[in-house]
Amino acid sequence: MSDLSKDGLKKAVETALSKLRSPSGQSLKEMGVSSTVVIDGDKAGIILDFGDTTPGDMEAIRTTVEKAALATDGITTANAIVTATRKPAAAPKPTMAAPKAPPTPVEIPGVKHIIAVASGKGGVGKSTTSVNLALALRDKGLKVGVMDADIFGPSLPMLMGVDERPEIKNKIIQPIVAHGIKVMSVGFLIDVDQPVVWRGPRVMGATQQLLKDVAWGPLDVLVVDMPPGTGDVQLTMVQQAPLTGAVIVSTPQDLALIDARKGLAMFRKVDVPILGIIENMSTFICPHCGGEAHIFGHGGAAETARELGCEFLGGVPLHMSVREHADGGTPIVAAEPDSPISATYREIADKLYEHVKG
Repeated sequence: MSDLSKDGLKKAVETALSKLRSPSGQSLKEMGVSSTVVIDGDKAGIILDFGDTTPGDMEAIRTTVEKAALATDGITTANAIVTATRKPAAAPKPTMAAPKAPPTPVEIPGVKHIIAVASGKGGVGKSTTSVNLALALRDKGLKVGVMDADIFGPSLPMLMGVDERPEIKNKIIQPIVAHGIKVMSVGFLIDVDQPVVWRGPRVMGATQQLLKDVAWGPLDVLVVDMPPGTGDVQLTMVQQAPLTGAVIVSTPQDLALIDARKGLAMFRKVDVPILGIIENMSTFICPHCGGEAHIFGHGGAAETARELGCEFLGGVPLHMSVREHADGGTPIVAAEPDSPISATYREIADKLYEHVKG
């Protein structure tokens, strides 16, 4: 086992990848490939982005990259993901038929405002942030609902401590009420222990069902816990529902902030207002001595917000009680309403309230 640090392992894997050559003698960089290496213990994850050039030997490249990573001292598991964006097809010749317009967002009956809580990548605490902000808005006297839009990894059932099936009346799903707010997730409708293997159209259909076939109203605010990334669900949400705005959640790490920028750019591209950025796991608070440490760095989200011209909503500390209450199905704002961390969520909710009051 290698004694290298996480940063040392990352640099070693990057060095190994830089030495790889194609049959023509080109390095990955010379081929225009953007690579990202993520280290988790003795595991290496590598993302290779070929841009708009799809190589004909993607599988061979993936295998070669994984072998190079595994040959690095200290790495026992390697997983490479190869991506490429399909080049747009040549524009068809003009015809008499008009191009099909994208769907127009339609109001959800009884729902005044919809706030999407999003992130560019997973593992930043977005779902925990979503439910605690929803509870903080509830405590301001608003009628609030939370929709879990993560079809592949629904987390709302566990976070809210609910495992029952919703009722269906006249083909309309009745949301479950937990901690005083309405909640709905695909996790209530399927076996959460079984993987969801759906293609895009079915994922989009499930997202539409959660939006349109659920008796949400009357609500002042519907908080939508978005899946990580910028895929089919995000596009469906923008096309199907008029969003009041989006909140971006990130940790202070550079990699997370890079992905957060992508998520923010996606919403701006489709004209969804950005309500602000939240820095989750901003600092670590020791449960024994109360000391504070910046494990993941600090202040990166605030700086990103300044650079991108949007509001920094606040930083939420990393504390064991947040995780314990989330795992137990009672979010910290409900379990410890007077705690300093709950106060942080309420301060952020106060800023969001300015966008939805009245």
